[in-house]
Amino acid sequence: MQAVWNGVVIAESDDTVVVEGNHYFPRESVKPGLLEPSNTHSVCPWKGTASYYTLVADGQRNADAVWFYPEPKPAAKEMTGRVAFWKGVVVKPG
Repeated sequence: MQAVWNGVVIAESDDTVVVEGNHYFPRESVKPGLLEPSNTHSVCPWKGTASYYTLVADGQRNADAVWFYPEPKPAAKEMTGRVAFWKGVVVKPG
C-alpha cells in the first residue's frame, strides 16, 4: 500500500493493519522529514488517545493529517507503532 499526498509518496508498505477502514502503516515506512509533531489529541473510547502529526511535502503543509496511538488500549494493540492518514492523503495499492 502507498499513502500519497500532494504528489509525494508519504509511506509505502506491504504490512498495513486495517481498522475501521483505515490502513495503519508501520511508523518506519513513512519517509523521513515529512512529519512535524502536533499538539492535537483526540480520544477514542476503545482505542485510546490519539496524537497527530502535520504532514509537510513539496512545500505544502497538511495540519494533523497523520494520527497514531502512542499507547493504544489492549483492544487496539495491533496499532502500536503505526500511523494512519486522512485529510486528502490517498491510500492505494502500491
